[in-house]
Amino acid sequence: MAATPFPAPFPNRNFMQMCWTVPDLQSAIDSWVRNAGVGPFFWFDGVDFTDGRHRGTPADFPKVQAAIAYAGDLQIELVCQDNDEPGVFRDLFGDGDFGLHHMALYCNDYEAERDTYIEAGAQLAFEGKLDGIRTCWVDTSSTLGFMVELLEPSAERDAGFAAMRAAAQMWDGSEPVVTF
Repeated sequence: MAATPFPAPFPNRNFMQMCWTVPDLQSAIDSWVRNAGVGPFFWFDGVDFTDGRHRGTPADFPKVQAAIAYAGDLQIELVCQDNDEPGVFRDLFGDGDFGLHHMALYCNDYEAERDTYIEAGAQLAFEGKLDGIRTCWVDTSSTLGFMVELLEPSAERDAGFAAMRAAAQMWDGSEPVVTF
């Protein structure tokens, strides 16, 4: 029996990142380094979004610590929110809870891909601009068990991700954390 082509309206299924919320960022990094050999992790104290909207209401992005590393071509993101601020992370996990929060897609056409998810029934959980470049999370947790993050392409993002990937390829296991 021949396989039927996938009839989905989703043009982009090339997930490039997996993100977990974690109770302690340094412990999570240590675990990834020790148990999977992944590193170095680029540490971020806060993410400064502008023009943020959480579920349709103007909102700041929650205060978090985050770290990103590459495992081959897959980006591993770890996020720790140690406060009760409402937002995209607390939408899925309460204080002290942790798990897979989202998988991310680097978009070919940001607006079309975002709108495809919304037309398919996902809610726009958060959207904002990071250094003027759009990012959003669509809430697919009821169907997939996690959210989907959509990243607008840009030369700045390309360069940042390329630098992180190159650092992972040259990493010798020392200095598992790089402050960004």
